[in-house]
Amino acid sequence: MVEFGDFISALGEFGLYQKLLVLFLSLPLLLNPFQMIGQVFMVVDVPHHCDTSWILAIGPNLTEEEQLNLTLPRDADGAYEQCYMYSKVDWDLDSIMAYGLNATEKCSDGWVYPSAQPPSLLTEFDLVCDRKDLNDISQSIYMVGLLLGAMIFGPLSDRVGRRPIFLICILLQGLFGLGVAFVPHFYVYMAFRCVVGASVSGILITTLALATEWAGVSSRPKAVLISHCFFAIGQMILAGLSYGIRNWRLLEIAGSAPMFALFFYIWVLPESARWLVTKGRIEEAKKVLQKAASINKRTIPPGLLEQLKPEAQTKSGSTLDLFRKKHLRKVTLIMLCTWFAGSLVYYGLSLNVTSFGLDIYLTQFAFGVVELAARYSCIFLLQWFGRKKTQAVVLLLSGLMCLIIISIPEDQPVVTTILAIIGKFTATASFSTSYVYTAELFPTVIRQTGVGLCSMSARVAGIMAPLIRLLGQYHQVIPMAMFGSVPVVGGLLCFLLPETRGTDLVDDIGVATPQLRWVPGALNSRKKKKNKGENLRQR
Repeated sequence: MVEFGDFISALGEFGLYQKLLVLFLSLPLLLNPFQMIGQVFMVVDVPHHCDTSWILAIGPNLTEEEQLNLTLPRDADGAYEQCYMYSKVDWDLDSIMAYGLNATEKCSDGWVYPSAQPPSLLTEFDLVCDRKDLNDISQSIYMVGLLLGAMIFGPLSDRVGRRPIFLICILLQGLFGLGVAFVPHFYVYMAFRCVVGASVSGILITTLALATEWAGVSSRPKAVLISHCFFAIGQMILAGLSYGIRNWRLLEIAGSAPMFALFFYIWVLPESARWLVTKGRIEEAKKVLQKAASINKRTIPPGLLEQLKPEAQTKSGSTLDLFRKKHLRKVTLIMLCTWFAGSLVYYGLSLNVTSFGLDIYLTQFAFGVVELAARYSCIFLLQWFGRKKTQAVVLLLSGLMCLIIISIPEDQPVVTTILAIIGKFTATASFSTSYVYTAELFPTVIRQTGVGLCSMSARVAGIMAPLIRLLGQYHQVIPMAMFGSVPVVGGLLCFLLPETRGTDLVDDIGVATPQLRWVPGALNSRKKKKNKGENLRQR
């Protein structure tokens, strides 16, 4: 029986059609960093103290220094307390100056920030003192959105198609991302961010499916990871824009409004031909295959097209099939651990950009450069060393970097930042490898369900990462110890997975082992020698 890979080979494994498709899939990923980690630049810590303007009603001629000296206690370093004030009294000014105030309480009338400070989430919604944890909680709410997106859009993509889900998610990200810039309350901000997170998750998993299912065997890593490179470029753009735009609402508009320019996708974005075949929509599949071939200036033989039929045993899968089938159960459980570990260390390092001691904008730009290098390098690492070894080694290294950071003294911010950048490189490589590897391990009829489930595991880690940072108030070592130990365990588990380099995608859940279709490098040369020897014997 003719395999679907034969049609991809006939129309071109990575011709102009696939290159344009990858470009279209990649453009939304330029904006995803604004949603993923943009909040880091919207909550930059600034000096603040309790609003004690109540005393001006008693002494309107007091200077600012006199007002603060009379109404604010000082900490052990002699600086004014940021979260406490002296309790209000109904004395006259002379009595206050003569006897002073002793009783303290938490800020009751809000806070005062530097007048020259541009509006930020911190200053506008008072994310300080008792409310400072809302910053990390809101990041976790965004991760909940990513989780919901994986739960909803993964299975939906297997049922209704990759294309409609991708378009819906672009619309949601544009509408609610722009809406975030106009929210009046922080709780509304968190709700909108949750929806944005769901749409970002949907875009990521449908991008993976379309790029994987349209590319040939040897070009799959390239197709997937080029789109990931755009995400890294977006991080560098984020660093530059956040440096120039300090008003958080304007920054949010800059990161969301361009989504509306992508509405032309309604006319140019194709459906996955492989998915159409599994759904029995053969005529539609033939049309998109012929269109792809014409753009690639190739011709699919008519006889080959006539053989395009769905396999009789191919049927729709469900989440239960991931655990019902023995060969899928092992893959699913290990990949759940892999995605969890990779996501935990990735977000653990990304959200800690303000804690490494150097300028956050410069550090973020360096992170973007490192991510670009890591994602691009994966294209070659996956071809040279295979999926299993690459996944295991980079995950192990990312965990080890976090564990080493624990032993670095606080007065060595440069060393800490260098180790963090190395950790970010390997964590990014792990995340990118997971996308390619997972798409190759799961069959077409259940690919998005499997990827969605693994993405859910990653989002649980993403939810936990900001909350784990809160444990630093008990001991500063705890967060990095957790960010480092989990990836080490996940990396070791990866050695139990099968290798998928050079294999065609599996369509049916009943197939346990992917069929070898393309052999890279030395293996390919050995295959040619073997064929040459057989030809000589036949002569």
